[in-house]
Amino acid sequence: MAEPNPIVTYSKAAKFEDIRDEVQLAIESKGLVIDFRSHVNRMLERTGKDVGSARKLYVGAEAFVFCSAALSRKTMEADPSNASLCPYSIMVYATARQPGTVHVSYRRPWRPDGSPASRAAVKEVEALLDDIAKKALGIK
Repeated sequence: MAEPNPIVTYSKAAKFEDIRDEVQLAIESKGLVIDFRSHVNRMLERTGKDVGSARKLYVGAEAFVFCSAALSRKTMEADPSNASLCPYSIMVYATARQPGTVHVSYRRPWRPDGSPASRAAVKEVEALLDDIAKKALGIK
């Protein structure tokens, strides 16, 4: 069986700031707390000259890092090595080449090697991430 694509991405014609705010609301509406917000585009712009490239990649790019106490506990009780899947992260970005299209993506938390309980719990994590991404973009 082929491994699934490790990155899931949904896109929509919109303004970056609008979808960024919708991602935040979608996370918080689940009762989750955002632990960290990474301003990826700012870091790239700030460090571009230092690494020999000042090419603008994004009009906006931010990652939201958060966790679910209940779901994380469930995955880690099923298999303590699932701790490496936490915290969860959802990325929202619009590229400089297509500034009117906003992308919301996440890394698929895939564990083909775990017990049935572990695989089921990890599948719940992916369902949570997928639901947040779709909710932010208004996808049913």
